[in-house]
Amino acid sequence: MDIQALYRQGMTVRAISRRLGLHRNTVKKHLASDEFPRYRKTRRRESILAPYHQTIRDYLEQDNYRASWIHTRLKNQGYPGSYDTVKDYVHAIKQQKSRLAYVRFETEPGRQAQFDWADFQIVEPSGRLSTIFAFMLVLGYSRAAYVEFFERCTLESFMDGHIRAFRYLQGVAAECLYDNLKHVVTGRDAMGKPIFNAEFLHFARHYGFTPLASPPYSPWVKGKVERPIHYLREHFWRGYGFISIAQANEDVMRWLAVTANRRIHGTHHRPVEERWKEEIPQLGPLPSADYDTSLKAFRKVYRDCQVSFNANRYVVPHRAVGQRVMLKVKNGLIRIYHDQDLLASYREPQGKHQLVADPRFYEALRADKEQLRRKYGKSKGKATRGLSVGSLWVDVHHRPLSDYEQYAQGGVAWNN
Repeated sequence: MDIQALYRQGMTVRAISRRLGLHRNTVKKHLASDEFPRYRKTRRRESILAPYHQTIRDYLEQDNYRASWIHTRLKNQGYPGSYDTVKDYVHAIKQQKSRLAYVRFETEPGRQAQFDWADFQIVEPSGRLSTIFAFMLVLGYSRAAYVEFFERCTLESFMDGHIRAFRYLQGVAAECLYDNLKHVVTGRDAMGKPIFNAEFLHFARHYGFTPLASPPYSPWVKGKVERPIHYLREHFWRGYGFISIAQANEDVMRWLAVTANRRIHGTHHRPVEERWKEEIPQLGPLPSADYDTSLKAFRKVYRDCQVSFNANRYVVPHRAVGQRVMLKVKNGLIRIYHDQDLLASYREPQGKHQLVADPRFYEALRADKEQLRRKYGKSKGKATRGLSVGSLWVDVHHRPLSDYEQYAQGGVAWNN
C-alpha cells in the first residue's frame, strides 16, 4: 500500500512514517507530489571473500581443515580480508554439512568399537549435587556394550575402563572411534589432522588397536555409542537408587547381562548376544600382561635423598641422588623407579607437606659415611659427598630389620 493511500485512510504523517520506516520529510515530499513514488533498489556489495568461496569448499571436501589453516592459504593466494570473515564462512559451511542427511553404515565383525563418556547427576548424603561418569564401549557389529561408572574422567580411569571392557567383551576391535577427548587428542596439526595423546598411543599399540578421532561437528559418526547411552539413561538410570560407585557397577553389570546385551536390537533385529558370539572370534587377542595405567611423573632426587610429589616429600636410597627418577602413582601407592630398578614404594599420606621415609635408607647412608670415615679418616667418595640425612638425622637409630618391615609398603610420615 502506498503513502497516498495510507494518507487517504486518515493516517497522520508520523503514523505513515513509523509504519513504512521512512523519515517524515520523505512522507511529506511524496504527499506533495502527484507522481507515484519510485524506490531505488540498493545494490548489494559483493563479499570480499566471494572469489574464494569455491576454493574454501574444495578444501573442506578434501579434509575438515580449520579456518586458521584455510586463512593462511588464502592469504598466500592474495586474499586481502580478515581471518574473522574466513572463520564465519567456514563455520557456516560446517554447520550446513552437519545438518545433511547421512547413510547408516554397518561394520564388519571385529572391525570397530566406539567409546563415549556420559555424565549422571547424584545427590550425596549431605544433600550436595555431584556428578559421576559412565564409561561406555560398544562393539560396532553386534552392539555388545560394556559400562562402568567412575568418580572422575582421568586418563587412568579411561585406560582402566578399556582394559576391563576388553576382558568383558573377550577381545579387542581393530579400531576404536572417539570424540576429540583430551585423553585421546591433544590438538591438531597445521593440516587440521589430530595429534594423539602419546601415552594413549602407547596404550593402543599395547592392545593392538588403532584410535580414530571423529570429525568435529559430526555427532552422527558415533551413533553406535550415542544411542546406547540414551538407552542406558532410560532403561537403567531412570528411577535407579544410587548408593555407591561400587554398588552401581555391580548393578550395571547385572543389567548388561540380563537386559542390554540380550535384547533384540532395533537396527540388526537380532539378539545382541547372538551377534556378539559371532563377533568374538574376529576380535584381536588380549596381551599376556596388562598395560601399566599408573600416573607417571618424573622428578630429580635432591641431595637430601628426597623427591617431591603432590606437596609431599619421599625419601629414596642415596645412590639415586642427582638422578632423574620416575614415579608411578595408582590407588594411593607411589612406586619410585630409576630405569627399571624399583627404589622405593610408599603409601600416599593423609594431608599435605609431609615427609615420608623408609628409615633403612638413612641407615644405609649413615653406614656408608661411617665406613668411609673409618677407612680414610674422613668421609670421601661420590656416593656420599655432600649428602645429608636432613631433618631425619635425629630420628635414625639402630634397630633390628624386623622393626622396619612395616615401612616396606608405606614408610613413616613426619609433619614438617
